[in-house]
Amino acid sequence: MSGIGEHARAATARAEPHVRVPSILPGATIGFLGGGQLGRMTALAAREMGYDVRVLDPEADCPACPIATAHVTAAWNDVDAAARLARASDVVTIEIERVSVDCLEAAAQFAPTRPGAAVLATVQHRERQKRWLTSHGFPLGEYQAAGSAAECETAVAAWGACYIKASTGGYDGRGQVRVSRPGDCAQAWAALRAERCIVERALDLEAEISVMVARRPTGEHAVFPVALNHHEAGQLEWSVIPAPIAPPLADQATAIGVAIADALDVVGLLAVEMFVVRDGRLLINELAPRPHNSFHHTIEGCVTSQFEQLVRAICNLPLGVTDVLRPTAIANVLGNAWAPGRPPNFAGALMVPGTSIHLYGKREPRPARKMGHLTAMADTAVNARTRVLEAAAKLRATD
Repeated sequence: MSGIGEHARAATARAEPHVRVPSILPGATIGFLGGGQLGRMTALAAREMGYDVRVLDPEADCPACPIATAHVTAAWNDVDAAARLARASDVVTIEIERVSVDCLEAAAQFAPTRPGAAVLATVQHRERQKRWLTSHGFPLGEYQAAGSAAECETAVAAWGACYIKASTGGYDGRGQVRVSRPGDCAQAWAALRAERCIVERALDLEAEISVMVARRPTGEHAVFPVALNHHEAGQLEWSVIPAPIAPPLADQATAIGVAIADALDVVGLLAVEMFVVRDGRLLINELAPRPHNSFHHTIEGCVTSQFEQLVRAICNLPLGVTDVLRPTAIANVLGNAWAPGRPPNFAGALMVPGTSIHLYGKREPRPARKMGHLTAMADTAVNARTRVLEAAAKLRATD
């Protein structure tokens, strides 16, 4: 861990905490590049704090639309639209990595962009992200960059089971294929339709966890308790805080997350997804410089939610306390919960003690589409998870 500590100290020194950076006070306008559920929940937090909100999103009826004073309907790579949003904003942030780097650079001509274009350029491309992490000494599983099915075959022949992931565009299990034999690679490559891919050796996992770091322009940071996560088909099914893991492991994960945020010089939020391998290693999966699904339970479960914390960070206000009020779990509500002529059983789900529901305002439920999430609180993390899964089962019940 000594190398990680050295990176953190060097990055903190570059941040120069003694330099005064003006705060952006309530009454100012925050521009969001992205109006999905993350933008919606952050916009709600911003409104509660007294900020005006403007949004750029390709969908005219995006989830954040009802919260925003103005909505620019434009593509993620529309530089002119991004500049137009920034001209009407005092600070600009992102809620999705699909925004082009050129858009962030254009916005930065008119307002502070937090995180900056350099962070997005590093994170939004898997190959570039892994090269950066490797060059900074952070722990990764074995991987190989590939530009053809033949290069994938070479890696799979050497390692056995692997995941082939498109270098750009994949999320929630999309943009990746698990393969077991070299002969599977041609079909996987064709399915991904990517110019570049990453081949990752499959790991024997004990658990998946995530760390959320908030960081101000001064370099000051605050970290939420580690979350324990469970995925199905590559998509988060449930998450719970605080993670019921050994304190030394939680401390190690937190230190890695802070070191990465400092080395990247992130302003805003950085989520770091990690693998806990059965042989004891802690390895980084991927980074996200925005609010993250695995910390939605901070709305009810922590003194400060991740969404309020993002507003504080990008506006250079004192960061909020991240203490857990009570162990809390979430379960995603997917479009599968809707059936023709039958809405989900909301009343049944809310009968489970300590539960609440958040819906994102999406009009069309589709299989695997995130329509909302359930939250449950309890006396322990295990009991919170049990409650939220019970509520999720009742939500889907047909009687």
